[in-house]
Amino acid sequence: MSSNLHPMLNVAIKAARAAGAIINRAALDVESVRISQKQINDFVTEVDHASEKIIIETLLTAYPGHGILAEESGKEYGAKDSEFVWIIDPLDGTTNFIHGFPVYCVSIALAVKGKVEQAVVYDPTRNDLFTATKGRGAYLNERRIRVSKRTQLKDCLISTGFPFRPGDNFKSYLNMMADVMQRTAGLRRPGAAALDLAYVAAGFTDGFFETGLSIWDVAAGSLLVTEAGGLVGNFTGEAEFLEQRECLAGNPRIYGQLVPILGKYSKFASAGDKAAVRQAAAADAPATDTQDTNEGAEAAEPAAPKADTAKGDDAPF
Repeated sequence: MSSNLHPMLNVAIKAARAAGAIINRAALDVESVRISQKQINDFVTEVDHASEKIIIETLLTAYPGHGILAEESGKEYGAKDSEFVWIIDPLDGTTNFIHGFPVYCVSIALAVKGKVEQAVVYDPTRNDLFTATKGRGAYLNERRIRVSKRTQLKDCLISTGFPFRPGDNFKSYLNMMADVMQRTAGLRRPGAAALDLAYVAAGFTDGFFETGLSIWDVAAGSLLVTEAGGLVGNFTGEAEFLEQRECLAGNPRIYGQLVPILGKYSKFASAGDKAAVRQAAAADAPATDTQDTNEGAEAAEPAAPKADTAKGDDAPF
């Protein structure tokens, strides 16, 4: 670890590498790893728990007065009223991990008064360490990284995440992907959002979008992107996105081109945009007469006001 790094970032790196060692050992015999299911297609393993435990122990040993928000244990550990909160995803990409598909990572961020100031995303399979401190830039293995310089969407590689949970709107996501795919050089679904954001920061991809994400999926990666010169927000381009369960990131030019494409699919979109999306979906659907009538009636209903939408049942916290 470098003496030039912020001391809190150094501790986070130590925690991430310790977790990565646990993950790499388990990956040698992944078929023996005990797996449980939180909900359909949402898995947790003993490795997630062991990784989270060593991260929390490392952080609280150094900073016992700090708070913790972790994917598996929530706010069970750490101080409950601290302005410093570590946001942890101990193994982002668990489904990849349990299949032996080597795309997963450890994500650790430190929020101070609600703003992310330190970030570590560690890929143990490649020993790739992405780090950022607010105002000091983003790095991959101590080398400064920047978002890509591409300016035309048709030349870009964009990453995303497919819906997989009960209740996800598969039809809407297919429409979103179709809108993006026909305008780009390629669409990828690696399966670990924190790593997706790190790849945007490094310029490996030019943009990323996904819905249904939790704060621990995006906190560290979002700082990497902004410190690398990129933009990150929700689908309508608003920067306060961490707890809104939708994320869009990219270099500034590509981000600006993705917002009008994806913004109409946002739960924060205008009533008119939402109605247009529903009408387009109804027009595309090979429905029966009864279904057409129902969909037409639904499309005619006014969407909820923006303020009310933000308080909906699907808000994460």
